[in-house]
Amino acid sequence: MGETATATTTAAAAEGALDEIHILWTSEGMSCDGDTVSVTAASLPSLEDVVLGAVPGLPKVHLHNKVLAYESGEDFLEAFRKGARGELGPFILVVEGSIPNENINGDGYWTAMGNDPQTGEPITLNTWLDRLAPHAWAVVAIGTCATYGGIHAMAGNPTGCMGLTDYLGADYRSTAGLPIVNVPGCPVQPDNFMETLLWVLHQAAGLAPTIPLDEKLRPTWLFGKTVHEGCDRGSYYEQGDFANDYNSPKCLVKIGCWGPVVNCNVTKRGWMDGVGGCPNVGGICIGCTMPGFPDKFMPFMDEPPGGSLSSSLMSLYGPFIRSLRSITNRSADREPKWRHNEPALTSGYQPRWTGRK
Repeated sequence: MGETATATTTAAAAEGALDEIHILWTSEGMSCDGDTVSVTAASLPSLEDVVLGAVPGLPKVHLHNKVLAYESGEDFLEAFRKGARGELGPFILVVEGSIPNENINGDGYWTAMGNDPQTGEPITLNTWLDRLAPHAWAVVAIGTCATYGGIHAMAGNPTGCMGLTDYLGADYRSTAGLPIVNVPGCPVQPDNFMETLLWVLHQAAGLAPTIPLDEKLRPTWLFGKTVHEGCDRGSYYEQGDFANDYNSPKCLVKIGCWGPVVNCNVTKRGWMDGVGGCPNVGGICIGCTMPGFPDKFMPFMDEPPGGSLSSSLMSLYGPFIRSLRSITNRSADREPKWRHNEPALTSGYQPRWTGRK
């Protein structure tokens, strides 16, 4: 049934396949542009491969991103203005940065891009979203700030920041019938974003079924496992062998790592070309891909609330397992006794005949 449904969905998508599509990428949210910078390190595929048409089957892609664009000023804004009027053609709206609450901005504004030609006043990010989202073929939130609010939305913030789903609503659907696609990370893991974008582009080309998302609108194949499940240090946890400082190669749970409860694939995927990933290189996981980040993971570097109980239980079970494994290890670390240069064969070989008649 699953294969039939997928084939039907793909066939239906092929009927409305796109030959050309724009990517309107705004980083005017409350952000550091770190997600854009991160994506320049992607290699599976690279952003250049997508824009230059090096990936077979994709529509022709026109990228509009202020950090990567040659254009500036009104030349850069032209595509956004056309998109807001519904005159651009199919486009994917990529939003980077938290969405501030402009209802509480007093006499000013929190963040804006360009000016209104009629009034000369700055056009706020919220206004751009209100104008662009109804025309977007798909909407992708990049980074934890855009997906769930992130650092700028932590307790005590003065801007009322939120994630894109909080702003547009969980029931939002693009012109292609898609909900918002969330790719969290602070910053986003570059290949996670490009792989997601690649799926959406293949879907636009009629070559892929609808992108599978979990209840938090994350791609299921990227965020279905925890950091701990892919961690190089996981075996130390199992054996109750924990680090007491950051110079240790052992499990980091007791010194602040939240990996066992955080949905992220960085320990498997690495950061650039498979290299890196927070615990892989000695850093604790602080939960930066999670909707509750940062508040629910603070103070950083303190042992997580459940870490004490779980590590205590593992400290009872782990040493016993470790001792049994050490016995097996010592046995497996010795060559069999029949490997020698003596005149007698002691391997247990039994000849089936002693000679010919």
